[in-house]
Amino acid sequence: MSWECVIGLEIHSRLLTESKLFSGAANAFGAEPNRQACAVDLGLPGVLPVPNREAVAHAVRLATAIGADFARRSVFARKNYFYPDLPKGYQISQMALPVVGPGSVECALDDGSVVTVGITRAHLEEDAGKSVHDLVDGSTAIDLNRAGTPLLEIVSEPDMRSAAEAVAYARHMHALVRWVGVCDGNMQEGSFRCDANVSVRPAGSTELGTRAEIKNLNSFRFLERAIEHEFARQVELIEDGGTVVQETRLYDPDADETRAMRSKEEANDYRYFPDPDLPPVVVDESFVTAIVEAMPELQHTRRARFVDALGVAMAEASILTSDRATADWFEASIAEGAPARLASTWLVGEVFAQLKRDELELDACPLTPARFAGLLQRIEDDTISGKIAKRVFESMWASSDTADEIIEREGLKQITDTGAIETLVDEIIAANPSQADEYRGGKTKLMGYFVGAAMKASGGKVNPGELNRILKSKLDG
Repeated sequence: MSWECVIGLEIHSRLLTESKLFSGAANAFGAEPNRQACAVDLGLPGVLPVPNREAVAHAVRLATAIGADFARRSVFARKNYFYPDLPKGYQISQMALPVVGPGSVECALDDGSVVTVGITRAHLEEDAGKSVHDLVDGSTAIDLNRAGTPLLEIVSEPDMRSAAEAVAYARHMHALVRWVGVCDGNMQEGSFRCDANVSVRPAGSTELGTRAEIKNLNSFRFLERAIEHEFARQVELIEDGGTVVQETRLYDPDADETRAMRSKEEANDYRYFPDPDLPPVVVDESFVTAIVEAMPELQHTRRARFVDALGVAMAEASILTSDRATADWFEASIAEGAPARLASTWLVGEVFAQLKRDELELDACPLTPARFAGLLQRIEDDTISGKIAKRVFESMWASSDTADEIIEREGLKQITDTGAIETLVDEIIAANPSQADEYRGGKTKLMGYFVGAAMKASGGKVNPGELNRILKSKLDG
């Protein structure tokens, strides 16, 4: 029998706010354990939660980015369960009335195909603390710094049919939440993590199988491997006469397998009810309008504009819009006078390669957009050749000098004078009579020999287009 995999993802994005979802405690990563959990986060008697206005604003940004409705009235609920890192014995989340309604996104796969993934909802909730298993021998320690940090849980429809599609969707959402400023996307710090709901069914069937949920996948590679393993496990189990059990599982990357953690709870097991300490969140139209009007140009729109309006190749445009910082840097260079197509090629090629060699991010690039534009302008106006430009680029990277200063100081200006090039060509042909005879006898590949000789004689400064034209004219003549 042929089997089909059915996948839905729940993505937890840690929101970029200064404070936690319901308290004034700092929302930061890396503090000493249990130093950022206040009385509200711990649920001590007599304290009251207050919703974070900026967290609600982030929900509006996400809703706008995925074409979803933002609920003008949403309700917080208590999700009741007991776990050592949940100090209150419940988690404040949303159930019946979430802040973001249905939407969808289109995600590109490596093979060029596109998959549309529906988004069921996104809701605000506070994070739990963290269990630490390797700090105290034989015991588990609890760090409650994370308790109360604001999350936006983005729940997809079960629209993905392979691990590759799930990874494409996760990557798309990772880029999107970073692009609109909702989340920093740092997967190593747990700012962006996924739960994968995986089931199998006979190919062609429309009924959903029993799903297993794989928790807390914090890398795209682990997400792919976990889904592939779980799909194979469920198929083997069914074909051997067994039954898939609805449960929560954990992926072990060292063993490359999923393992059962606990039976999967249904919504009614959590005994959801509206939080009595929190009234409904009601926002007026002016709040939403102000946020929507301040939204950045979305990634796919900007990529299309780079291609259609600036003539950038699609492959380069995709790289340039992989994050807003890169797209902004590119456009800043255009504003400084850089030719768009040349800027995209050089940024994706020379600049990124040098950044990688020096282990730098773009925000630490020694070149400013203005200096970068100055270099490209000298290529565009034939002051220097592309080959000489690479020498100038290296000097600019190691100094604060402009391209013009380096070109002038080192005498790198390209020879474009036709008379000077003709004189040079005559000298090269006269110095190589036998090669000239062979060329005229049919060995036209010797053109490269003459070009190389002329470039060497001129120190690489002769204009290559004019050189080739004049060489061919004199050799053929």
